[in-house]
Amino acid sequence: MAEREMIFNIPLGRVKNISRSRRANYAVKLVRNFVARHMNVPEENVWIDNRVNEEIWKRGIEKPPSKITVKAVRFEEEESVEVLMPE
Repeated sequence: MAEREMIFNIPLGRVKNISRSRRANYAVKLVRNFVARHMNVPEENVWIDNRVNEEIWKRGIEKPPSKITVKAVRFEEEESVEVLMPE
């Protein structure tokens, strides 16, 4: 079962400093890094749902959103975190 659930507003403004052809990729890495840091798990144990990925990539690789709201669910058995879109 889930140990804890949290809602995060993740700022993605730093992607504007990256070259236009890599911005959405970098935004996904920022989401993974932010959630891992705040839920105290390694980055390789963060699983990003397909709906979150589609929301970042919706406007293409050059124009990801400047912020995104996600729900992070931490599982105590595996020490892993699942990143979902909030309902």
